[in-house]
Amino acid sequence: MPGFQGISHLDLTVSDVEASADWYARVLGLRRLKRAEFADRIMIVLRHEATGLIIGLNQHADSRADAFDERRPGLDHVGLTVADRAELDSWERHLTEHGVDHSPVTDAASGAGTALVFRDPDNIQLEFWWSRLSPSWPAFAASGGTKKRPGPRGAG
Repeated sequence: MPGFQGISHLDLTVSDVEASADWYARVLGLRRLKRAEFADRIMIVLRHEATGLIIGLNQHADSRADAFDERRPGLDHVGLTVADRAELDSWERHLTEHGVDHSPVTDAASGAGTALVFRDPDNIQLEFWWSRLSPSWPAFAASGGTKKRPGPRGAG
């Protein structure tokens, strides 16, 4: 089977590309690389310097007004790895300081790891994850997905 080496980039659809770019820069420390205007969309490309992760934010001309909902087919959430539990605690303080609603730092019932869950301006669920095991995703999947996450906006 052919292989691959990792994630090249992540493109997300947003309702306000400038506001989202500002949020990702302010909250996650991404650096803005470029803005491109196409016939059907505006795209802003950002980069996380420490990991090289590229995130493209796309505002489509024929955008639908529905907020992101992980219960619909498509993306469930984006998980970002942190080095240790102390870094999760630092992120929790940082998110609070920036007015970002988030879950508490929560240990998975399986003991496989610890999560901190939050959402971007379009309700896309993001998560910081620290794993006691490697690799983190199979361990979490084996736990039955017991982490707590803030509900979709407007879901009470």
